[in-house]
Amino acid sequence: MLTRRGLAAGLTALPFVNTRAQEVDFPDRPLRLVVGFPPGGPNDLLARVLAPGIGERLKRSVVVENRAGANGEIAAASVAKAPADGSVFMLASNGSTTVAAALNRNLPYDVRTDFAAVAPVGINPMLLVVRNDLPAKDIAGLLALARAQPGKLNGASAGAGGATHLALELFKALGKVDIVHVPYKGGGPAMADLMAGLVDLYFGGLSTALPHVKAGKMRALGQTSTMRSRAAMDIPTIAEAGLPGYEAAISYGIFLPVASSPALVNRLHAAIDGTIRSPDVARKFTELGADPQFGTPAEFAAYVAADLAKWAALARQAGLKVD
Repeated sequence: MLTRRGLAAGLTALPFVNTRAQEVDFPDRPLRLVVGFPPGGPNDLLARVLAPGIGERLKRSVVVENRAGANGEIAAASVAKAPADGSVFMLASNGSTTVAAALNRNLPYDVRTDFAAVAPVGINPMLLVVRNDLPAKDIAGLLALARAQPGKLNGASAGAGGATHLALELFKALGKVDIVHVPYKGGGPAMADLMAGLVDLYFGGLSTALPHVKAGKMRALGQTSTMRSRAAMDIPTIAEAGLPGYEAAISYGIFLPVASSPALVNRLHAAIDGTIRSPDVARKFTELGADPQFGTPAEFAAYVAADLAKWAALARQAGLKVD
């Protein structure tokens, strides 16, 4: 099952039928693994870790293609319209799939009907970090402080409608607290102002926030995933530290165009799964602040549907939308 070694814990496992996938061949030319962000970001780095192993198992060259723009939406739209012969597939986070769909009704693709979910890849928790002189020392203390001073605390984000913003909104909704949202143009400026004491809290990517925590420039109160990351086992999850049910990690998965045959889906899934189980790949994932994920195509599809439903409900409750 898909929790942190199986992302959709609690979902009923669906059967995985191997449709004689070994008899299905991919096109005899380089395959394109499309990423919706520039080189150097988490999506791109994970794709480049995976591409060689996938190619080795499919006996094809796999080329990472960066189609940056619009929070990954340009890439997703191109893959939705790509040939369904296995020549093109996509690594995408939930930011450009389920979160984007929850906030924007005018996307040029439909995550529910335009893609075949192939495999989960990894999960990258965020850290809830606070300025060093904030009186709250843990999640329970932060909730008590926010409830005692409605509208007094402020929470930064890397931009309205993004993962760091939604992590804050989910915290507010489940904790029943009033915290003012302060959007920034990127995570760097948000963390700089947090370290300067100009904002109270921020949900930052583990790989970027943790070095500042270790350097004593900010304090971490909790992780946003359902289980502790291997990279930060000493920091509790927000759910275990005082807010049950909280989960807002950034998840990554691989998708094919929806018309791809089940045999193609299953064969690509097997190549991805085998690659992620490599100790060397798992080590590289940990270095990037991500934990490997495993699950069948059916389980991953169920997770995508559940994630979309969660963010859509939050968007309605908080009145969030992106035009």
